[in-house]
Amino acid sequence: MDKKINLKNPVHFLAVGFGSGLLKPAPGTWGTLAGLILSIELWNITQSNLFFIFLAVTSFILGCYLCQKTSNDLGVHDDGRIVLDEIVAIFLMFAFLPEYNWLAYTLTFISFRIFDILKPYPIRYFDEKLESGLGIMVDDILAAIFALISLHLIYWIM
Repeated sequence: MDKKINLKNPVHFLAVGFGSGLLKPAPGTWGTLAGLILSIELWNITQSNLFFIFLAVTSFILGCYLCQKTSNDLGVHDDGRIVLDEIVAIFLMFAFLPEYNWLAYTLTFISFRIFDILKPYPIRYFDEKLESGLGIMVDDILAAIFALISLHLIYWIM
């Protein structure tokens, strides 16, 4: 039985990325876009890598709980509408971007989506083996790390 998301429930509201995970098609892409827009706005306010490190770590810890609770409520592990993991991954990427401009933001979005969709080893391994909220979050953090390495290589070559 497919259970409904309750946007009045703050746990669900955050887990579905403020509603971005309810957009179709490709809710993960919409969640990534929400994370990117939020990150750009927060960067414009803070311009602090340390802020994004703190934000990524705290939202990762909280996200493990929120994603697990929402999965339990829905009766589905890693329901596609849960996109907080994509948002937290973008927070992590913003802590370590090579530059902060529209080119970097565009490459952040594209590179993260590529690794999140393709899930090369070991991303797919962890995605398949970990079943808790930690499992929901970890594969996106790994995709963000792969994307960051790619971005830094692109900037080094350029």
